[in-house]
Amino acid sequence: MRTVSLMIGLMMACSGVQAEEAVKIGFMSELSGPQAALGQDKLDAFMMLVEQNGGKLGGVPVEVIKRDTQLKPEVANQIADELIEKEKVAIVTGFSFTNIMMAVAKKFADANVIVMSASAGPAPLAGEQCDPHVFVMSKQNDQFAETMGVYAKNQGYERVITLAPNYQAGKDFVRGFKVAYATELQDEIYTPLNQLDFSTEISRIMAEQPDAVYVFYPGGLGVSFVRAYQQSGLMGRIPLMSVSTVDGTTLPALKSSAVGVLSASDWGPDLDNAANHQFVQDFTEKYGRIPSEYAAQSYDAARLLDSALTQVEGNVENTEALQAAIKAAEFESVRGNFRFNTNNYPIQDFYVFEVVNQDGDTTLKTVAKTLTDAKDSYYQACPMQ
Repeated sequence: MRTVSLMIGLMMACSGVQAEEAVKIGFMSELSGPQAALGQDKLDAFMMLVEQNGGKLGGVPVEVIKRDTQLKPEVANQIADELIEKEKVAIVTGFSFTNIMMAVAKKFADANVIVMSASAGPAPLAGEQCDPHVFVMSKQNDQFAETMGVYAKNQGYERVITLAPNYQAGKDFVRGFKVAYATELQDEIYTPLNQLDFSTEISRIMAEQPDAVYVFYPGGLGVSFVRAYQQSGLMGRIPLMSVSTVDGTTLPALKSSAVGVLSASDWGPDLDNAANHQFVQDFTEKYGRIPSEYAAQSYDAARLLDSALTQVEGNVENTEALQAAIKAAEFESVRGNFRFNTNNYPIQDFYVFEVVNQDGDTTLKTVAKTLTDAKDSYYQACPMQ
């Protein structure tokens, strides 16, 4: 850490530039439609720290420019052009879906803009297409899936059906599960990205009678699927394993109908560290709901930016110094263990949680730590070694 700090200091001394105006940060996510809860949770968490710091990060004023991608890559490209050419942002964050991030990450990197994804962690950017401008605060998509795959294997489930939306992240989440589960799937089902009626898929599950079901259905998709699963009478009969499906964005709608669902993640509200205790308390008091993993990851992004901007004294013109400050990850993560691998994706622990009723509320309780100090499967293909 001292070496990194010294390097940053030398870079700063050479630049001799100090920030005089607010640092512009773009925030791109889905803020409307069925997936709006994901983007809103991330925005709320990010802005909570900005507000707690009096409108500043790293001691300098920041202007957060929020934009709704509508989950459309063509809209995301238009927003990226605006943020680069008109707003001249130094940093862009947010990003819930990998198809959106894949559409614009290179455009931002080529424009010398730092990308800090709060959620999306596509495989290509972890491997051969990695870039020093691109940082992922959450995970590589496969890792949540690998966590649940290990759990399914340990439970001895021999017949598993997987379901996910038919896009990059959906495929990543199924592939990661299969690699860790290491058993042939009973069935593998992909559904249209915006499908909300799962009656056909529920009928297939009832007909095939697997040992367990594994799903990736974020936001409104998760609400619809879990409700259908519970109403069909499958809940409690066939274990439902999930990633990014039951969390703080969906539990307010699902409530007790989700009790018993298992979820794999890098974060849960009961993780025992001081930063997490304070985060959960502050978020719950401010917004009247428990935070989700999306909120936790976005809050970590804000905390890391707070640290990095402090180290570079608000100077975002020296991109190399800012990259080094972000890479150092000198902040207290709500996840506890956190550091960046060579590909700018995290090395961290992963857990399995269960939805429970606790003190009159529906929340997530830790069941097991499945992976410790885990690295993604693609970092060795990244040229940044």
